[in-house]
Amino acid sequence: MELIIIFFVFLFVTILAGIRIIPEGFQGLVLTLGKYSRVLNPGLNIIIPYLETVQKVDIREQVMDIPNQETITLDNVSCVIDGIVRFKVVNPPVAIFKVQNFRNQISAKSQTALRDVVGSVSLDDLLSKRTTVAEEIKGIVDVAAENWGVDISAVEVQNIEIPADMKRAMAQQAEAERDKKARIIKAEGEKEASVKLSEAAGILANNKGALSLRTLQTLKEISADPAQKIIMTIPNDFFEIGNIVKSMKEK
Repeated sequence: MELIIIFFVFLFVTILAGIRIIPEGFQGLVLTLGKYSRVLNPGLNIIIPYLETVQKVDIREQVMDIPNQETITLDNVSCVIDGIVRFKVVNPPVAIFKVQNFRNQISAKSQTALRDVVGSVSLDDLLSKRTTVAEEIKGIVDVAAENWGVDISAVEVQNIEIPADMKRAMAQQAEAERDKKARIIKAEGEKEASVKLSEAAGILANNKGALSLRTLQTLKEISADPAQKIIMTIPNDFFEIGNIVKSMKEK
């Protein structure tokens, strides 16, 4: 009786040992007596107990940091850069059995590619074309990662640290550019205003008494506030205008 109980217990344990549940986002690599034989997809799977073992592999997209790298740009500016790499295992058997620790391989290749690409561009291009630089790094890493069963989905350059004296020089340059643009805009405005004033002066000059009447209108407008001091200038033909207006009223 005891042997029967032991047998059924052993059979139950054996059946349980042959059941493998692979969660979504993973795949299972089956090793038969240490040799790779097949892939298990997510869900309930059956293996041969004691002869087969299963190694789970994460096939979801993963993120890896690129640690700070001290690099020198094409124009000999030293800077410290870091970033991230987004990747996904697309061929689990290759990633696990054909390369030792594929994560370390991706990290090392990303650091090397980052230094190489940054060394081929100037500081201005590095700051203004960060996306382009990241795409170049991704292309280099992706070619190597194909042999490791990994697909590189994106590389992002995050922080770029430059020397303090270079920051001050760039700030001064930016301020000079802003001042230059402001002066140009102001000069263009004055140019347009001078053209309009010239046209207005021509119109007033061709109409007798128009300039004097305009002067009187301006004085009326600025005299609305009695607290203001007003300096009045009477044109030479003021009295002549008055006589013209008087004669018009008599008629």
